[in-house]
Amino acid sequence: MFKLKFTRRALVAAVATALSITSPVFAGGHQVLDSMHFIIPGGAGGGWDGTARGTGEALTKSGLVGSASYENMSGGGGGKAIGFMIENADSQHGTLMVNSTPIVIRSLTGVFPHNFRDLTLVAGTIGDYAAIVVNKDSSLNTMTDLIAAYDANPNSTAIGGGSVPGGMDHLVAAMVMEAAGKDALNVKYIAYDAGGKAMAALLSGEIAALSTGFSEAVALAQAGEVKILGVTSDARVDAFVDAPTMKEQGIDTNFVNWRGFFAAPGLPGDKLAAYQDALEKMYDTPEWEEVRSRNGWVNIHNSGDAFRTFLEGQEKVIGDLMKKLGFL
Repeated sequence: MFKLKFTRRALVAAVATALSITSPVFAGGHQVLDSMHFIIPGGAGGGWDGTARGTGEALTKSGLVGSASYENMSGGGGGKAIGFMIENADSQHGTLMVNSTPIVIRSLTGVFPHNFRDLTLVAGTIGDYAAIVVNKDSSLNTMTDLIAAYDANPNSTAIGGGSVPGGMDHLVAAMVMEAAGKDALNVKYIAYDAGGKAMAALLSGEIAALSTGFSEAVALAQAGEVKILGVTSDARVDAFVDAPTMKEQGIDTNFVNWRGFFAAPGLPGDKLAAYQDALEKMYDTPEWEEVRSRNGWVNIHNSGDAFRTFLEGQEKVIGDLMKKLGFL
């Protein structure tokens, strides 16, 4: 069984002292930042997009941040956005970039030359389980059905994902198939640039199934557009209790994809402290709980040095797994 274990770590955040960062107390609470700009390394509709916009929604509606803006910057499996943050560091001190497990995977595979150590680590904030989903009109209704279809004709049972070959969605599909007793390297995986395009391919019938984030599938499942065959959680998730786990279908695998925020290298310490302060306070707001529960996210809070320690540990676990599966 493959399992990533996360522990919520307490954060003692420094309160920013610069007048340009903090603002006075008002009815909605203590505003920590006047504004925040989010760079999203993928297209609209993907997990990064939902995480950035959901976080910005909670921060602004709770009054912790005055306003939020968003910029989608697809390309290079996320490498374009990372390169932009590094190359334009001096002008990006008001910007946070969302990222997740792929920043570890893609640096290991050499998709881009940078890794998390080249950025300022702000905080890990949430976890999102993975799911295998099919079109509402698909004849497949369970993971058993999908495995049977794969056994009958592997080439016509393509699984798509919003990440590059060897990326996270591919890795999840491989882990699930391996746990089901299949040769993970024989799985036909079709890559799309971001989850939104991958979901469109599923809805159009271009692929048989989709490996995606659970939160990305929930709204469409609730609307009856897709069927969730299995989710990589230990127990059913409250956001959509109709979705069965892989484990209850005899597939012994568990996976949760962390998501969090990074800033440009060289970010001043007071600005970093303000970002971390705002994110820590966000967890105690009803606005955040509304966003979190709506998406089926798990609260995971690793900040600063704790975030770095966690990422270094995941780098080893993911690297070992990818070697086992032949991706490295």
